[in-house]
Order: sequence, then C-alpha cells, then structure tokens
Amino acid sequence: MTGFGKQNMAVLVLREADDITTLLRRALDTAPAEERPGLERAMALTAEAGAVPDAELRGRWALRRMASAGYEGPPRAVAAVKALRTAERSLSLLQAVNLSKDAEAVTMDAKEDAQEDA
Repeated sequence: MTGFGKQNMAVLVLREADDITTLLRRALDTAPAEERPGLERAMALTAEAGAVPDAELRGRWALRRMASAGYEGPPRAVAAVKALRTAERSLSLLQAVNLSKDAEAVTMDAKEDAQEDA
C-alpha cells in the first residue's frame, strides 16, 4: 500500500492473487498425486483472498494503522481519525475520514458475522 497526492485516495490496494494463482496452477499441472490436495487448497485460498473488496482491505489497513498509534476505540470517532493521521502523516483529513468509514464497515461486518455465529 502506498501514498499518493492529497486529492487521491492515499491507499492503493495491491493484488497479486492472479499471479499467485497462475503459479499454483502451473505447479498443480506437474505435481505428484500427494502434493495435489495441498496445491488445490492453496488455489482456493488464493481465490478467496482475491475476492475481498478493496474497501475491506483499506478498512483492515486503517484499523491496523489506528492500532499502531495506540487507538482502540470506535473507528469513526474524531480520535480515530487523529490516530490514523498520526500513524500516516501524509493523509489529508478527507482521506483519513474516508478510511475511517472503511474501517467502520469492516468492524460492522465483523459484528454481524459474530451475531450470526451466536
């Protein structure tokens, strides 16, 4: 993930799932029978990881950056935006607010998943 100018989203999501899938497929084509189940599982995991939306990846990243600044509260609070900007000085206020929204969506999804599991 890397930063851009103040007008653009500051976090670029880099995906390598397609390249990894290609490498795994090549390995699977020549793999002995005992290695095939592991490679097939790796391909499934790579496809799963590649299907995660960019907003979710940005939200996870923002939550990690907030935590690295010592923030543990709700992601949409003013203090969360401040922590994010402390952790990543190049972020504009607007970028930090947008990333906090992505982070909130991630935490809301996690709460919904936990409620469904209960």
